[in-house]
Amino acid sequence: MFFLSFKVLLVAVALAAPQFSYSAPTFDSSEEIVVVPILKDQRVHDEDGRFNVEVETGNGIALSRSGSPVGTDDAVVQAGQYSYTAPDGTPVVVKFVADENGFQPQSDVLPVAPAFPHPIPQFVLDQIAFAAAEDAARARADLHSSEEI
Repeated sequence: MFFLSFKVLLVAVALAAPQFSYSAPTFDSSEEIVVVPILKDQRVHDEDGRFNVEVETGNGIALSRSGSPVGTDDAVVQAGQYSYTAPDGTPVVVKFVADENGFQPQSDVLPVAPAFPHPIPQFVLDQIAFAAAEDAARARADLHSSEEI
């Protein structure tokens, strides 16, 4: 009986084991494959760590950037820009600097925070006043309880 139980357990474990196999993705002949040509790809890397990269593609994407190890601890400081056309037809141009202060993009399409000081909605002012009143009441209660001790 033990031997039969062991066989059943062994078969159950074998069937539950994951099956590893790879099947190549199927190609749907109705899909259109678009090959985008690289029109320009120039890369210059100097011995001292400076570099310059310029890339342009047939669908209007362009990238140019250059950098050199002039940052603290020989960190590479980069500057450049990239551009493309958004799906809605809007031309996008992003200029950037990347240095010890991080990546700093500049573009007309990036969101901008509202100028400060901006008007504070009344419900926010009410919540601030409510929190201040709670803090004052708690402070009075703590003071009263410490005086009784």
